[in-house]
Amino acid sequence: MSSLASAFVTREALAGPNGRDGVDALAALVERAREGDGRAFDRLMMETQERVVGLSWRLLGSREDARDAAQEVYLRVFRHLGRFRAGEDFRGWLYRITVNVCRDAARRRRRTPVTDAAPPDSGRPAEAEEALLGAERWERLLEALAALPVKERAALVLRDLEGLTSEQVARVLGSRPATVRGQIASARMRIRRFCVDLAAAKEKP
Repeated sequence: MSSLASAFVTREALAGPNGRDGVDALAALVERAREGDGRAFDRLMMETQERVVGLSWRLLGSREDARDAAQEVYLRVFRHLGRFRAGEDFRGWLYRITVNVCRDAARRRRRTPVTDAAPPDSGRPAEAEEALLGAERWERLLEALAALPVKERAALVLRDLEGLTSEQVARVLGSRPATVRGQIASARMRIRRFCVDLAAAKEKP
């Protein structure tokens, strides 16, 4: 297994689903925010911003762009929270908004994402995440993700780095699970090929 594939596995293990208590607490915050409680909305942002910024960074490849995207995400959440129905998957809804914001940002800028060597400051020191995965693996991960087609990148990030199931990814992306599984398989193959080519290039004199 390549170092990049190992990074995926490690990140997926770290990003497992929250426990029942965490889900219930989040649902309570969402309901209070929907009723106009400003403090509940602020708390909701605090509870979810790490994942929003992290997902944005992995999709856009730039810390600055990720922070800008996160601001737009929460503006959209604020505007449309009244449409969110009790009992729905809030995290899935939030992921869907984040993916759409990042797609819009990439389309406006019409450029290949710039790859930063460190994750953004999203409530956790960058050094901590680098210590877990290693700076070199993060750099390779960013390069590989930037080389993927947009849809494959989103599917792979949500599945392997955010820990969602293929069915959850399909709901976020508005696609079918079979399509998502195909995109993930293709993305993993491209990344393995990227790693092989990169290693071969480094071995050349």
